[in-house]
Amino acid sequence: MEAEIINRVASSGLLTLDLADYYHPGERVVYDLKDNLFQGLILKEKDFRQFLKEHDWSNYAGKNVAVLCSEDAIVPVWAYMLLTTYLEPYVNKVVFGDLQNLEQALFQDALSKISLENYINAKVVVKGCGDLPIPSYAYVEITRLLRPVAQSIMYGEPCSTVPIYKKPKNS
Repeated sequence: MEAEIINRVASSGLLTLDLADYYHPGERVVYDLKDNLFQGLILKEKDFRQFLKEHDWSNYAGKNVAVLCSEDAIVPVWAYMLLTTYLEPYVNKVVFGDLQNLEQALFQDALSKISLENYINAKVVVKGCGDLPIPSYAYVEITRLLRPVAQSIMYGEPCSTVPIYKKPKNS
């Protein structure tokens, strides 16, 4: 007689949280103000305003845009603000900085919407590997959010986890 195989992982009560579920699928692009500089040094307001009016901003529809200037140039803060007013009606997200800053902002938005009530006194496994590039920021942020409510937090896969946090017994 064969012994029944019991799936201990399934009966453990572990909740798996996959950060890939919070990955925004939209395209990520950089808008570099260096292309708007006069002789690669300064931004001329009149020329910049003219460019902004004539440029087809619909090319950015639904995209996630990081705005920066990669040249060591004189770029007034208002230029980034003005550029944002033209991008914002079309894009999903616009941030100042590079693609890493953009990714962080996307995850910050997504993780701030998690219903923490689902994780009260739960044993949570934050999934560790996958096909999407999940930044370290997202792992730090989910730990920060879960720690006050979860019974325990682990990293990895339910069959092989690394303990991260366990609520003290007298709390």
